[in-house]
Amino acid sequence: MTSSGFDRAPVLETERLVLRGHVAGDLQACLPMWNDPIVTRFIGGRAYTREEVWQRVQRYAGSWALLGYGFWVIVEKATGKLIGEIGIMDAKRDMDPPFGDDLELGWALLPEAHGRGYASEALAAVLEWEKHALNGNCLVALIDPDNAPSIKLANKFGFKERAPTVYRGVATVQFERRRNA
Repeated sequence: MTSSGFDRAPVLETERLVLRGHVAGDLQACLPMWNDPIVTRFIGGRAYTREEVWQRVQRYAGSWALLGYGFWVIVEKATGKLIGEIGIMDAKRDMDPPFGDDLELGWALLPEAHGRGYASEALAAVLEWEKHALNGNCLVALIDPDNAPSIKLANKFGFKERAPTVYRGVATVQFERRRNA
């Protein structure tokens, strides 16, 4: 068992959403999201192959057993449809300034889920889980400076700009949320 006590993703429920761990059957549901230009515009800037999406599903599922935290799929309760992914990772990104020991928070939702409050609802659930399950002092988020909706969401939950940076040749901004700030 991991230090957090979680070797698989716990199920988190909100009024309208279920956040659960990835399973092999999620590949088909994740493909449209990672091939949507609106989703990938700020996350890699290109469509992802079936192979890359499959590797992502495996990585997200496996991180729980390895680290005790990871990503969830976001499922709309009313329809049972997978509408996004959200979670916490230790990506060990090569960038300056480095994240150090701070964990990274990330999210992506299908365009039809945008503007409906789902990202806020999911993020609130993840942050509540993180507060009780992990003992980090700071979470970071890497956000494209042109991604106004994600910056607004991060700010709503107390993330402040940490530093501008370049990651894989693309200008981006590090945001941070300190636990006791």
